[in-house]
Amino acid sequence: CCQGTSISFNEPTLSLEWSLEVFPLAREAGLYNTYVTNGYMTERALELLVEAGLDGMNVDVKGDAEAVRRYCQADVEVVWRNCRRAQELGVWVELTTLVVPGVTDDDPSLFKKGHSDGAECLEGIARRIVAELGPDVPWHLSRYHPAYRFTAPPTPVATLERAREIGQQAGLRYVYVGNVPGHPGEHTFCPNCGTILARRGLLQLLHCDVTPDGQCPRCGQEIAGVGWAWKRRGPRLAPGNSESSKQLTRAIARRHGRK
Repeated sequence: CCQGTSISFNEPTLSLEWSLEVFPLAREAGLYNTYVTNGYMTERALELLVEAGLDGMNVDVKGDAEAVRRYCQADVEVVWRNCRRAQELGVWVELTTLVVPGVTDDDPSLFKKGHSDGAECLEGIARRIVAELGPDVPWHLSRYHPAYRFTAPPTPVATLERAREIGQQAGLRYVYVGNVPGHPGEHTFCPNCGTILARRGLLQLLHCDVTPDGQCPRCGQEIAGVGWAWKRRGPRLAPGNSESSKQLTRAIARRHGRK
């Protein structure tokens, strides 16, 4: 079943006007709305998205200031500003960093003492998440695979595991390993008692024990997140054939003058 929308793959702010049309219609159909984005947008664009019905964002923090300037020709401070502003507007925020050898991990040993600030890229991101967004913000550390003009070898799994430890040592409670199928770092653990609360496989939620009111059933720890009760509500929108799906499709078509 479908419970919400997620605009992703190509940078969604490139189709901002389309998002502003779809989000209110999705809300009317009882769906939530999410963005998977590089976070590089104006404050006004973000505010318009929230007004239209944006509920959550997964934002790419691609590196420190030097890495983002070198490889993206962009100012990473815009991304951090928008993350803070999204939280202020009530949007659920998660962050993702693609760990690229020689770019965000800086050297194979990860953060040797005595190196420049650039050699502390992931450590610096982790500390900043805690300081500016809070320790309950999830941080996804994704494995890189060579593509297009990047020819560095795939990120070693051990590097991702070390990066996850760094995030946890910085005080983050929910740090995940991504693009490594079957890795235990995909799961959500209770930060208090260590119980596995949400089991995942690839892009699927396999099992969730978080209570509907967002607590660990074993120790009562409050678990950060939104929508823990959604799975108890039953199917909302079956792909392609439900009445809600048809209504949403017809509503979008009407906006564009089609029958």
